[in-house]
Amino acid sequence: MQLSRIVNFHNTLGDKTRIRIITLLKSGPLHGQAIAGKLGLKPPTISHHLSKLKEIDVVYQRRDKNTIYFYLNERKLEQMATAIVRIGGSEMFESFEVSVEEKTSIIDNFTDKTGQLKTLPAQRKKKLIVLEYMLRGLEDGKVYQEKELNEYIQRYHEDFATIRREFVMAQFMYRKDGLYELNPKEMWPV
Repeated sequence: MQLSRIVNFHNTLGDKTRIRIITLLKSGPLHGQAIAGKLGLKPPTISHHLSKLKEIDVVYQRRDKNTIYFYLNERKLEQMATAIVRIGGSEMFESFEVSVEEKTSIIDNFTDKTGQLKTLPAQRKKKLIVLEYMLRGLEDGKVYQEKELNEYIQRYHEDFATIRREFVMAQFMYRKDGLYELNPKEMWPV
């Protein structure tokens, strides 16, 4: 979980109206007019708050004929609300200990003499070790354009799109609007 996503989540929920909307949606889906009526607010105000809640994926919508109903994404709400407690904890990541010798052996098995990746390991533990190895030349705090990151990854492997996606999915990097940044090492799974 990226820190900026956690901060954005809490900033977005830091509004009484949005919390009241979430409370209403816990009982089941409602359309915008019903929410406005129950809260005593105008529909454009409700639309504004619902769009903010949709941005953080806490609310989603479904159309039924001519009416749009809003639903609470309870799983996402719970995941994001508890993320701050899990930062750095064993619940957040699959925890495993690997010796330096084992890491070196894994890297040697999956790279050639020039350091190029022969293949991406299928086993999660080995894949994370290889991905971490590939990140060693990136700088903490630096924001990388997608093209720049692609060029960096190509030093190790031709399929930069897959590797870039793996960096983000494994929580090594954060991506927003085509910009990439390393997450703090405390958030890394290895």
